[in-house]
Amino acid sequence: MILPKSNRLTTEQLAEVTHIVEEFSCRIQPIVGAVRTIYAIVGDERDELMIDRLEGLGYIDRVDRIQSPHKLMDRRSDLATHRITLGGVMLGEKLLVIAGPCTIDPKNPQLCYETAHAVKEAGAHVLRGGVWKPRTNPYSFQGDVKSLDLLLEASRRTGLPVDTEVMDEQQLKFALDAGVHMLQVGARNALNYSLLCSIGRAVAERDTIVLLKRSLHMGPLNEFISAAEYIVSFGNPNILLCPRGTSPTLDGYRNHPDESITPLLKEKTWAPVVVDPSHSVGKATYVPACALAAVAYGADGLCIEAHVSPNQGIGDDPKQALTPDVLAETIRQAKQLWTLTHPVKAR
Repeated sequence: MILPKSNRLTTEQLAEVTHIVEEFSCRIQPIVGAVRTIYAIVGDERDELMIDRLEGLGYIDRVDRIQSPHKLMDRRSDLATHRITLGGVMLGEKLLVIAGPCTIDPKNPQLCYETAHAVKEAGAHVLRGGVWKPRTNPYSFQGDVKSLDLLLEASRRTGLPVDTEVMDEQQLKFALDAGVHMLQVGARNALNYSLLCSIGRAVAERDTIVLLKRSLHMGPLNEFISAAEYIVSFGNPNILLCPRGTSPTLDGYRNHPDESITPLLKEKTWAPVVVDPSHSVGKATYVPACALAAVAYGADGLCIEAHVSPNQGIGDDPKQALTPDVLAETIRQAKQLWTLTHPVKAR
């Protein structure tokens, strides 16, 4: 990891640095932060001669060597100072709330718009909404690209940035071209390394944020963080880690709630943690308690499914979406709890 003395290298300086590392079969990947750019050495960065030549350049402050399977995501990385802001919230300074329907019904746009206004009034900062949906049953509703227009119109009407899941390169292109603010990678694709690389390349020159969910089947923490590394390694450090329940299921819940891994993640990585209590428990009755547990464990945000009229929704909404009044009360309690666990920042 190369840190220049200035905020970023000039074109000539970058060319010189690149020439040096290429002599040692490495390459340079700029990581553009909000204030400064750092330069990751991709490859074996342990060669002392290469380090000496780099540190001998007058415009280089230092070269940090992090021996980690995910050196960009590691909490010792210089990206630890990177801050992500979305919906007027700087992660870590205030609790971020993402809320909205599981699935947008293209046949009923009014429900989408009403839900968007309702979650904003309840206190959410970001509108989530499923345009394309992965389904276990091939005959279940898989989503509709027309819903993307509804989601963006709801964003225009409310001023809320939007989050939606993408599952392939075509959906990725549609979402970015439409102006989606946050891309979601679901549990089924959390280890789809080809897709993760495609997303990384696509957002490298953008300020788009990626919400990466934890894979199913008790995915190890290092595996989870390394999946995020695939995306960040292309140059965009705007990544959020999202525990969303795992397998095997806990009797009575949809999955095995895993919000308790939050402090373990924070011991390993600087990335903000946004917990999805809706998929963890899979039933609206249990979602508020799971959300509060996530905040107590140190989550930086929540991703909650909500609908203005869940019984009229599609996908998972009838069983696990919160009504606007329950969402508002959950957010109120979560914010109160957050102030208790972050007393200095809350002031």
